[in-house]
Amino acid sequence: METLNQQIVQSVDKALQDLNQVMTFNERTLLVIGCSTSEVLGKQIGTSGSENAAASIYAALRNCHQQTGVHFAFQCCEHLNRALVIDRTVAEKRNYDEVTVRPIRHAGGSMATYAYDHLPDPIIVEFIRADGGLDIGDTLIGMHLKHVAIPVRGTIRSIGQAHLVMARTRPKLIGGERAVYSIREKAEQD
Repeated sequence: METLNQQIVQSVDKALQDLNQVMTFNERTLLVIGCSTSEVLGKQIGTSGSENAAASIYAALRNCHQQTGVHFAFQCCEHLNRALVIDRTVAEKRNYDEVTVRPIRHAGGSMATYAYDHLPDPIIVEFIRADGGLDIGDTLIGMHLKHVAIPVRGTIRSIGQAHLVMARTRPKLIGGERAVYSIREKAEQD
């Protein structure tokens, strides 16, 4: 019988595969990860953070990064105003401003703390504009997504006991009824 940690890794792997099918990950892609490890274990958000659950989720994310080049930012809890843990190199390439704080389990959350302890050169930033993300346990990642966010329905609906919502983004459509949004659409009009 599979352990809960193995199930978590497999669920996150599958969720990432589903998201990758609709947005194609590469080294330019940044995903925000919001995660309540308490919710993963079937407890109320913010009550029972789990380093083991965080380690399992991180293992799946690290594997995806190694295969595709995609980068991750890990949302802290509301006690740190939903600041994010991100690798310094990624933050610098995107011109994100570093802030001074260190997440811990009860002020930042288990997932952000685990990421901070395991990223090569972690820093904390307040604001990002991610290309997509995974919200594990209804942590509300929308504030960190580019406009326009589009919900993605994959084959995985939960990680452990936590509800899963995924999103991708696309550029805004502007210009009104006479605008052309792609070369294909232009060819159809000609």
